[in-house]
Amino acid sequence: MSTNPLISEPVEDFVSRLEAMTDDELFVIMNDLEKASETAKGGAAEEILARIALTESEIERRYPGRLLAPYRDWKQRQPLL
Repeated sequence: MSTNPLISEPVEDFVSRLEAMTDDELFVIMNDLEKASETAKGGAAEEILARIALTESEIERRYPGRLLAPYRDWKQRQPLL
């Protein structure tokens, strides 16, 4: 199992945490997952992509009809990302 806490925690716990996060926390997780996906290989890459999909779903649930626009807007406002 991976030592990356983003992919080592059980999926059910990950989803529960996503639901309880603030928007900024959710966007940070999405950003971290995107970065992790750039270097991941094999099963880790598949797990990261699955968690990206779950995170996207949570963003879309919070912002119906806006897809990932709130995340992209947030990302543009972050000078150090």
